[in-house]
Amino acid sequence: MTGTAGLLERARPAAQPVPAPEPPVFRRDVQGLRALAVLLLVGCHVGVAGLSGGGVGIDLFFVISGFVLTATAFRELRQDGRLSLRRFYARRTTRMVPAATVVVLGSLGAAWHWMPPADRSTVSWDAVAAATATMNVRLATQDTVPVDVSPLQHFWPLSLLVQFALVWPLLLIVVALAWARRGRPSVLSAALLLTMLSAASLALWLEPAANPWTGYGLPARLWEFGVGGLIALGARRLSALPATPAAVLTWLGLGTVAAAVAVGDVVPAVLGAGLVIAGGCARPAWGARRLLRLKPVQELGRVSFSWYLWHWPLLVLAPYVLGRPLTTAAEVAVVAGALVPAAMSVAAVENRIHLHRGLRLRPGRALALGGALTAATVALALAAPHLPSTQTTGTVAARKPADVLASGTATVPQLQKIIRDSVLPTVLPRELTPALARAAASSPRDGGCLVPPASRFVSDNIGRGCERHGVETGSRVMVLFGDSHAQQWFDAVDTIARKRGWRLVVFTKTDCGPALGRVNKVGTTVPYAECDQWRLRALDRIQQLRPAMVVMSARNREGGPLDVAASAGPDQDWASAWAATVTRIKRAGALPVVIPDTPVTHYDVPRCLATHPTAVNECHLDVFRSLFLPRQRIVRALVQAHGGRVVDSTAWFCTPRICPAVIGGTVVYRDDNHLTSVYAKQLAGVLDEALAE
Repeated sequence: MTGTAGLLERARPAAQPVPAPEPPVFRRDVQGLRALAVLLLVGCHVGVAGLSGGGVGIDLFFVISGFVLTATAFRELRQDGRLSLRRFYARRTTRMVPAATVVVLGSLGAAWHWMPPADRSTVSWDAVAAATATMNVRLATQDTVPVDVSPLQHFWPLSLLVQFALVWPLLLIVVALAWARRGRPSVLSAALLLTMLSAASLALWLEPAANPWTGYGLPARLWEFGVGGLIALGARRLSALPATPAAVLTWLGLGTVAAAVAVGDVVPAVLGAGLVIAGGCARPAWGARRLLRLKPVQELGRVSFSWYLWHWPLLVLAPYVLGRPLTTAAEVAVVAGALVPAAMSVAAVENRIHLHRGLRLRPGRALALGGALTAATVALALAAPHLPSTQTTGTVAARKPADVLASGTATVPQLQKIIRDSVLPTVLPRELTPALARAAASSPRDGGCLVPPASRFVSDNIGRGCERHGVETGSRVMVLFGDSHAQQWFDAVDTIARKRGWRLVVFTKTDCGPALGRVNKVGTTVPYAECDQWRLRALDRIQQLRPAMVVMSARNREGGPLDVAASAGPDQDWASAWAATVTRIKRAGALPVVIPDTPVTHYDVPRCLATHPTAVNECHLDVFRSLFLPRQRIVRALVQAHGGRVVDSTAWFCTPRICPAVIGGTVVYRDDNHLTSVYAKQLAGVLDEALAE
């Protein structure tokens, strides 16, 4: 390396003009772009309306990292004729490893204290992967798409960044050595290499076959770093752009990022970030840098790395600490509060270590420190599952169902305790309600009010006696309206109507929800016209009945309504469809009540329990896979804004993470997506309490 550097120096012509200075690696507009990226990510994670596509913030970070790392490395190659890998890696180590170590160890300790013991092994291995920059590999090599939310899974983009930072300087050195005879490293050769690598990477990214490595592997993500790297290599030429075109580029870039967030598309997000950085090389006075250089934006950019590290563990662990799922407002409060440890980490850890003069002058010590911190973290992570537990574990059969649950009078705190106690047992209780062989037949006793798909008229419901449930002579009317996921609540709603002395009217139809959005027949591309006609007639009949309350529910559909011209995404579109129905019901003088969909298992629960009588936990549901939590938040906000009420039933089925298949000795699900009527009736008390609020 030294000899090559000498050749470079001797080959440089003495009379050669001194080149214009490189644009500085640190740029305030890039710092502001970091702030935008982290805001998009955090907003997406807490379900902020309009930011469902904010996950592209990760891609903005990749572009920024490619720009900064390439600019730093190539500037040293140009100035010194060589690149000190020890110094380069030491800077990256002191920048990232100490702060990440604090977060990993803090998350590990909190998970050991508050999360179920069964999760400790998973979190410990996640900690090992986070500390060794292999989280992306861990996620990509899992047998199935990861659904268990871990406080450390957000380390996968950092793993990609570390892997890029390890490989790319080596390739740059190879390019420099190959062109040593020309007297200095060639921008053209580096750009050609990076262009070829990026093109191959983009081809992998665009591969239509679904592959975990497409999302988590460096080869398929390299093109995003490459965009930033190519801009860094062309920074000197870009700095000569006229002010007006450069300013237009920056604003066009921000607009492209905004469009990418709206549609959740990675490619325009990457291109938009590239335009902002490229146009900013010329420092146009009226460019987007005027916005990105604002002091609050700069301060947020300064703590963006630490805020990213802290916000996710706090968001995941908070429900365990509080003992209940978080509302959207609570999630916003948690991630806003994460700015406090983030700022403390910047001041007490990042700045003190990254800017430490001794470590900057002695890169060997910095690398040794990083290695020691990594080794200590791995050792503690591997030891954590074997530490004494403060939580009770066991493999004995669950007790018989509590009388308070069986009577249908359980309060929410009582029910939550029963649910928590139902997570740990692994042996199927000897006595189940209903018996396992009869669980599949535990359907609502409504006299056949769920009319078939071919039905177009609400008179089909009326003819089956569906307007004569509850107290037939009741002076007030309650309506149960929706598809089979509304019908599954019949026994609970009928119990409430009888208690209140109300008449219950049941308008339910197979695969036909109340929300005013057109859909296809399930499993086909044929429009479900019978549903549209039946729903409108049901709403007309509700208008005639003038009920006091209309209770509605429906199964979530993956895609959005068919009749939305300019889609804002399935979640927002369904929220609008629900709001339209709520408005119609409000006009009838009734209180619209929406019960979001119950957990969906994707497998037959009674069959699973029969197959795993000594491993009941195999049949439990994961909250984040079984519930459409982002959609629930958006629907709740819009329904409430239109005068409706939303009954959040998540805590009636789940802990913050697990939805047990058996609760208090009761089989909860009769198939892969419906409640047993026994458990639905046991929820009459908590549902009545929610409706009375």
